[in-house]
Amino acid sequence: MAAERGARRLLSTSSFWLCCLLLLGRRAPDAAAARSGSPPQSPGSSIRTFTPFYFLVEPMDTLSTRGSSVVLNCSAYSEPSPKIEWKKDGTFLNLVSDDRRQLLPDGSLFISSVVHSKHNKPDEGYYQCVATVESLGTIVSRTAKLTVAGLPRFASQPEHSSVYAGDSAILNCEVNADLVPFVRWEQNRQPLLLDDRVLKLPSGTLVISNTTEGDGGLYRCIVESGGPPKYSDEAELKVLPGSKVTSNLVFLKQPSSLVRVIGQSAVLPCVASGLPLPTIRWMKNEEALDTESSERLVLLAGGSLEISDMTKDDAGTYFCVADNGNETIEAQAELTVQAQPEFLKQPTNIYAHESMDIVFECEVTGKPTPTVKWVKNGDMVIPSDYFKIVKEHNLQVLGLVKSDEGFYQCIAENDVGNAQAGAQLIILEHDVAIPTLPPTSLTSATTDHLAPATSGPLPSAPRDVVASLVSTRFIKLTWRTPASDPHGDNLTYSVFYTKEGITRERIENTSHPGEMQVTIQNLMPATVYIFRVMAHNKHGSGESSAPLRVETQPEVQLPGPAPNIRAYATSPTSITVTWETPLSGNGEIQNYKLYYMEKGTDKEQDVDVSSHSHTINGLKKYTEYSFRVVAYNKHGPGVSTQDVAVQTLSDVPSAAPQNLSLEVRNSKSIMIHWQPPPLATQNGQITGYKIRYRKASRKSDVTETLVPGTQLSQLIEGLDRGTEYNFRVAALTVNGTGPATDWLSAETFESDLDETRVPEVPSSLHVRPLVTSIVVSWTPPENQNIVVRGYAIGYGIGSPHAQTIKVDYKQRYYTIENLDPSSHYVITLKAFNNVGEGIPLYESAVTRPHTDTSEVDLFVINAPYTPVPDPTPMMPPVGVQASILSHDTIRITWADNSLPKHQKITDSRYYTVRWKTNIPANTKYKNANATTLSYLVTGLKANTLYEFSVMVTKGRRSSTWSMTAHGTTFELVPTSPPKDVTVVSKEGKPRTIIVNWQPPSEANGKITGYIIYYSTDVNAEIHDWVIEPVVGNRLTHQIQELTLDTPYYFKIQARNSKGMGPMSDAVQFRTPKASGSAGKGSRLPDLGSDYKTPMSGSNSPHGSPTSPLDSNMLLVVIISVGVITIVVVVIIAIFCTRRTTSHQKKKRAACKSVNGSHKYKGNAKDVKPPDLWIHHERLELKPIDKSPDPNPIMTDTPIPRNSQDITPVDNSMDSNIHQRRNSYRGHESEDSMSTLAGRRGMRPKMMMPFDSQPPQQSIRNTPSTDTMPASSSQTCCTDHQDPEGATSSSYLASSQEEDSGQSLPTAHVRPSHPLKSFAVPAIPPPGPPTYDPALPSTPLLSQQALNHHIHSMKTASIGTLGRSRPPMPVVVPSAPEVQETTRMLEDSESSYEPDELTKEMAHLEGLMKDLNAITTA
Repeated sequence: MAAERGARRLLSTSSFWLCCLLLLGRRAPDAAAARSGSPPQSPGSSIRTFTPFYFLVEPMDTLSTRGSSVVLNCSAYSEPSPKIEWKKDGTFLNLVSDDRRQLLPDGSLFISSVVHSKHNKPDEGYYQCVATVESLGTIVSRTAKLTVAGLPRFASQPEHSSVYAGDSAILNCEVNADLVPFVRWEQNRQPLLLDDRVLKLPSGTLVISNTTEGDGGLYRCIVESGGPPKYSDEAELKVLPGSKVTSNLVFLKQPSSLVRVIGQSAVLPCVASGLPLPTIRWMKNEEALDTESSERLVLLAGGSLEISDMTKDDAGTYFCVADNGNETIEAQAELTVQAQPEFLKQPTNIYAHESMDIVFECEVTGKPTPTVKWVKNGDMVIPSDYFKIVKEHNLQVLGLVKSDEGFYQCIAENDVGNAQAGAQLIILEHDVAIPTLPPTSLTSATTDHLAPATSGPLPSAPRDVVASLVSTRFIKLTWRTPASDPHGDNLTYSVFYTKEGITRERIENTSHPGEMQVTIQNLMPATVYIFRVMAHNKHGSGESSAPLRVETQPEVQLPGPAPNIRAYATSPTSITVTWETPLSGNGEIQNYKLYYMEKGTDKEQDVDVSSHSHTINGLKKYTEYSFRVVAYNKHGPGVSTQDVAVQTLSDVPSAAPQNLSLEVRNSKSIMIHWQPPPLATQNGQITGYKIRYRKASRKSDVTETLVPGTQLSQLIEGLDRGTEYNFRVAALTVNGTGPATDWLSAETFESDLDETRVPEVPSSLHVRPLVTSIVVSWTPPENQNIVVRGYAIGYGIGSPHAQTIKVDYKQRYYTIENLDPSSHYVITLKAFNNVGEGIPLYESAVTRPHTDTSEVDLFVINAPYTPVPDPTPMMPPVGVQASILSHDTIRITWADNSLPKHQKITDSRYYTVRWKTNIPANTKYKNANATTLSYLVTGLKANTLYEFSVMVTKGRRSSTWSMTAHGTTFELVPTSPPKDVTVVSKEGKPRTIIVNWQPPSEANGKITGYIIYYSTDVNAEIHDWVIEPVVGNRLTHQIQELTLDTPYYFKIQARNSKGMGPMSDAVQFRTPKASGSAGKGSRLPDLGSDYKTPMSGSNSPHGSPTSPLDSNMLLVVIISVGVITIVVVVIIAIFCTRRTTSHQKKKRAACKSVNGSHKYKGNAKDVKPPDLWIHHERLELKPIDKSPDPNPIMTDTPIPRNSQDITPVDNSMDSNIHQRRNSYRGHESEDSMSTLAGRRGMRPKMMMPFDSQPPQQSIRNTPSTDTMPASSSQTCCTDHQDPEGATSSSYLASSQEEDSGQSLPTAHVRPSHPLKSFAVPAIPPPGPPTYDPALPSTPLLSQQALNHHIHSMKTASIGTLGRSRPPMPVVVPSAPEVQETTRMLEDSESSYEPDELTKEMAHLEGLMKDLNAITTA
């Protein structure tokens, strides 16, 4: 047995390897064809066609009786012929061993004898025909209902009755609806023949109209439903001779509401009895029906209405009207017309490739609205992550696999019936193009790359696929172009992705050629996905990248919104709110918080609730409130519900109307004016006002009148002459009458005068001047038949138009006060009424001088109609104050010195309040009347200064306006968004944009700040947008580090002390594309951070550094050349110490001066070469062409941002290194140096990475701001004067891109002096990398770190090899021009002073120690 098992194992192993060899042999020609540029020829590359497969006949609903036979028809078409099976109630029938049920040759189901009893109903139910073709698929028919009529039972039976000849009679026989077709009638045990007079209603009831003597007899109904017939009771119908006595009109049978299906018939019964005999007519929706000319509307026996072949327009309310000349009666019924499901758009056949997303469209109609379900090959499609119902009826299949092929059917069903329509899905091989243009059922993500491919080379796999952004529900992927096509401008890409452990793969395509990033949406939180990217060119699809495994972030499991939140008012001061448990509770709900807020306010209150309902009491009457509910679990608050608004119930007003005033019109009428009660006290909609008035002498006799709620004045007429009346007004709501105002009195005139014209001129005018006043007296016009309502007194120095005072018509004296002594005044007097002012009367007077102390003589003009002068004229109100109540309400209060001390108003005076704002300047005054010493001004603008003044009117006398009071309303949240939002790109910085805007037009307060929202998805939730806060006095803002060639959307929101205002509309801006290329005479472009700095000319295709052997050789060469150079310099220096001249002494003095001040004079011959330049040249430094940019800048290699915090660089160094090296300086903005030594001291540090990162990860790098100690061995500098005196140095981070001509890693320095740049080779340290802190910037999305794919950053610094320490800044000095360098090298042959050589030796010793450290490392 063991030997047999071993032989079998050997045989199976040999078979496995043989199969592998065969597969390799088959793949070899394909691979060779791919390499040669022609696509492989698939043996199955011929396109399959769609196969006709459909039902010719489908089963229909059937009514049967017990014991009878039934045939359910079904027939399907296909090539080859399909196999037919039947389902009953969703379960397949086994027809092989069934004696009663058998399958007919055409596929129909035959039931020979229907079985049906009270406890056994095996045949009744829903039947469905299933057709299958083995190599094709399965389709199912519509569902048919088989109903078996039950045992006959009578709901009502005929009863004995009598009827007058010619009248109508009915005999009831009601059975269950299934048995109605089996009901028939007998008269005297003989079958009854039905005709135009005798009608059987659908319910089974018998109607006999226009009865005759022959209709009398015994009647019974019989039910024959397959078994023995069942008879009802017999009833006798007596036909009496006709009578001339009238009888009441009554309905024997009234119509009842019906529900029918389009195409069916309906009978609306209507039978009436009475003498005289009635006639029946029908109406529909208040319109008479014409039953005589209509073919579908027929009037049956007794007056019943039959509607045949119904349409949806037949639905409505029908009225049966019976009329016999003496009286009319009517009855009504509702007819509802339903419709079976009908397809407006059926699914269509689809060709597709694997991994595509498709949509089967299905649009149906019907009444009631049908429900839709989908079936694939006869099995129900259960919605999942990959099978989704979209747009209510359509089926979306995501990430197709081969097993998805087959027939898909859309089944629509409602209460009336059901229908089905299907389509076929064929999945082609990837090398077979879809034969036609992409149908509409292909989604946007899968409609690319469907054109047939031409022969040619295919692209290789995209490189460096990384997830640059990982969120809970989306992942952003970026990659680099394939190695086979470095430019990749014409390449498109497809991203395939799937959940880990699932074979179904989905696809997402780039939107345009050359795009190398895709955002995958609608992912699940805390789920691992596998991604791969494939490039496409005009020849076809290339190689796939290696799978990338990414896990989405977990999502905090918070409760969802509580569904079905409802609020309703229970009283004028309480509202009840109810809701249900959230559908996505994500754990046990601990409690709920109910938030509510009064409409128009910004103060939200909340209450904790443990149940699903709560009643809030103590609310304001007839006030609208908004409510929302938030569920809490152990993680915290969940998603809030939408706000629901509800208004408390109304109540009677709680305050009286305001500012009641009376105006006597004539001897028999008084006009009443008033204002509504304060808004907060109306407690509902004011429906009217109740006016009560009475004579002052008869207080018990009160008259009432009602006016509408929109009316604020009423003329009371029919009053008595010269009589005093009291008036009061109360407001009404639907709930009742509120409190009334206090009684207010007015007296009608004694007689009616003419007021159709202005008064005539006063009959006389007298003036008596005093020192500072003039006493004016007058007499009324001689024509006493014209109404005079008052007098207008005008006065002024030299002109009467300077001041005008109006007094009551009863007044005859007035003293003009506060005049200037010894001044000539002109005075005018005019009588006026409601028509206008009359003719003026002029007089002049000169006030007395100050020295005149004579007594004023009181005098009385003995003239008719002259009353005693009023010693107390009306004085304006005083102490006007404005109290701010809210953002739109101010209360005005004042005092009246003409009232008693307790300030109680007992007469009919009223006050007029006027107010305005000075913005804009031409604003007009608004006025309102008040009968108390205060007035509530509403409807004001927020944060606006208003001025107020008051005047008093008593009868026909009025005061002047009071002193003004001022008040500024409170602030309110801004009610309009910031305006004129514009976005522009910053010149020279394509990744930086500038947002400009203007303050909101309705700021409603001081703007304290703005919030800028921006995103790449305009439809994203607002909490997913990036936020930029801006202080309130700024109207522009810069946003940096945006992605190139990407559309962004911006919104701005303003805030003040009260809160946030509305957001502006989204403004779209697309960042510019990258432009320019590196090269001589051009500035290095903004390079992507996925640029890998090569180590040598022999880089690997993937950008890996050179081998350690090459690096060691390079290091040995550098060290050897350095040591030889130092030895030569030392020998020359010792030889030169013996030569000293006065020339060197002068030169030393000049050097000291230069070192002290960085300023110099002289010529180029005095230049001393800087020490480190010589050493750097001996170290084989590679020169780089200088940039012609007139204002060059320093560029750093950007350091990729990690999702974790970036560790700042530790710039601490060994103290002796500080002494030996030239000084390191941090970033000094706009700092300038005039000497070459100064430039050497200003050495920017450079961080040089060797690994690449995606371009979205680049951030700006800034040098440290710590200042290093200056070197003690500062050398003398050149005497050459800088033409600009001082040059600014600035540093800006930028990206780098690959350059085929660049073999050494270089730090590109843009010097401010026209000197050549140098490149220092950088060697990676073995220690872990650290990063410089980034400048403040605003990336749109932050990088998420991936545990399985972390990019490391390698940095290098000269003199620190072999140590695990933070990266030191690389010192790159600015080189001089070629001519300058030649001169300095020539001057190096000059002899040195001993002091100079001592310094030079000390410096060289330090450099030797550095080199020793390098060699030992």
